[in-house]
Amino acid sequence: MEIKPIRTESDYLSALRTVSALIDLDPAADTPEGELLDVLGTLVQAYEAKHYPIDPPDPIEAIKFRMDQSGMTVKDLVPYIGSLNRVYEVLSYKRSLSLNMIRRLCDGLHIPAEVLIREPDPVAA
Repeated sequence: MEIKPIRTESDYLSALRTVSALIDLDPAADTPEGELLDVLGTLVQAYEAKHYPIDPPDPIEAIKFRMDQSGMTVKDLVPYIGSLNRVYEVLSYKRSLSLNMIRRLCDGLHIPAEVLIREPDPVAA
């Protein structure tokens, strides 16, 4: 198969169909099909990043998501944010994250700093 750049929506949809078929085959990485999947996957990702950018999530929603994924409770955030009262204030958008909170959340919960420094959107709550 000839590999071409993805320039149009039609090219994109065609590449997605090919990627889907290759994923179903589950080829080994060192086979021609595996290499094709790798290259097409990279092209699809580049096209999507350019044409369908995804904004980073709201910082408070990112914290709540991490809590949910990790099975954490509000009390588990105390080491990262401070007192239980402060945790509730942050989660209800009544208190902003401080630089120290951001550092601890980034280091401890592995939430990217670029997500945590964004201005929260209380409408997301």
